[in-house]
Amino acid sequence: MGKGQAWVNGHSIGRYWLLIAPETGCPKSCNYRGAYNENKCTTNCGLPTQSWYHIPRAWLQPSNNLLVIFEETGGNPLKISLRVHSTKTICGKVSETHYPPLSTWSHPDFINGKISINKVAPQMHLQCDDGHIISAVKFASYGTPHGSCQNYSLGKCHASTSLSLAMKACQGKNNCTIEVSNTNFGDPCRGTVKALAVEAECTSPADTKMLLGSW
Repeated sequence: MGKGQAWVNGHSIGRYWLLIAPETGCPKSCNYRGAYNENKCTTNCGLPTQSWYHIPRAWLQPSNNLLVIFEETGGNPLKISLRVHSTKTICGKVSETHYPPLSTWSHPDFINGKISINKVAPQMHLQCDDGHIISAVKFASYGTPHGSCQNYSLGKCHASTSLSLAMKACQGKNNCTIEVSNTNFGDPCRGTVKALAVEAECTSPADTKMLLGSW
């Protein structure tokens, strides 16, 4: 395509303008040392500046999806394709000081002031794509974990019950909820604000059967 806008089932996915990056300017090796400029470590010379546009899964229907293109310069819409991407790794990190879940705020006792916001523990909610289950919990730590998704590591404070409780709550399910509190995990370090970090892997039931059958 050239330049224009696109809609999927009435939802705008924004403008597109498939400019081609200059064919020259990409260095053979990348070195970021020294003062930075916009030409350092340039990649994809001679290729479109953008070729993928992400569509929320909730906007798609099982069939009869309608793609509307407003093209300004010309192109071939028959070359447009849709590919489904499934999330394999899901992560979450929730502090014990975070607010409780939204479902609590509509509870009558909470509205009437019978339940204090400080008395309700926050929760972590993990969910795989439809048709997938949490097949493994790769990391779980309630305490002071470091890092970010797919790069978590244990901190000085860590509850030994973290992994087993996360596996019990989540493994084999499409989605799960874990209460982030000392009551649930025990208090591994008194006087320290703690957080729960979890990394899990999503797998389709068909893939799970293939893995089990290979043993």
